[in-house]
Amino acid sequence: MPDHENRPHTHHTGRPRALRLGVAGPVGTGKSSILAALCRALASELSMAVVTNDIYTDEDARFLRSAGVLPTERIRAVETGACPHTAIRDDVTANLDAVEDLEEAYGPLDLVLVESGGDNLTATFSPALADAQLFCIDVAGGGDVARKGGPGITGADLLIVNKTDLAPHVEVDVAAMVADAEAARDGLPVLALSRKDPASVAELADWVRALLVRHRAGVHVPTDPGPMAPHRHA
Repeated sequence: MPDHENRPHTHHTGRPRALRLGVAGPVGTGKSSILAALCRALASELSMAVVTNDIYTDEDARFLRSAGVLPTERIRAVETGACPHTAIRDDVTANLDAVEDLEEAYGPLDLVLVESGGDNLTATFSPALADAQLFCIDVAGGGDVARKGGPGITGADLLIVNKTDLAPHVEVDVAAMVADAEAARDGLPVLALSRKDPASVAELADWVRALLVRHRAGVHVPTDPGPMAPHRHA
């Protein structure tokens, strides 16, 4: 596999290669809903596909298919059979195969969204798989989550503080949570998001559009937020 910083922006067929955007974050933070929102916002102007990851099921893929956000054949599921980060970080072969199969079948594609299975705060995508990555936390997980850090929170291309509409019900100050996130990220962008807030969804879609422009121009360089923290598998 070539070094990710020198990867061509064209598919091996000679067609322009799709932008590959990874979406990671803990279980229940709303990753699938973010994918659905992006598909609804962008599918009319971009040719898109989705790859979901989960340990034992294809539930996230079935959710997106049932939501009708893309043609069902453009949504593929990878069952990792192990900790979710194994397939987005340690050995990305299954995901790369799924992405490349989609590009072969339905290309040229503009954007492929790759959703990680729910993992912990240290989960990150390998730059060999994702050109850029979002990391998602949510207000229901607690207002102090952003302060806990981890490479996903501190180094992902965009950090999303999701489900802001729930903040009054869980007694979280969204502005303070966003300020904590901004302090942790040293200038990298933070977006407070609710799928019920069209303005925040539009801001996310605009961020993706701008990223795609940089990708097509060859000026976006994938960066690595950092490896998983040391851990053991029982």
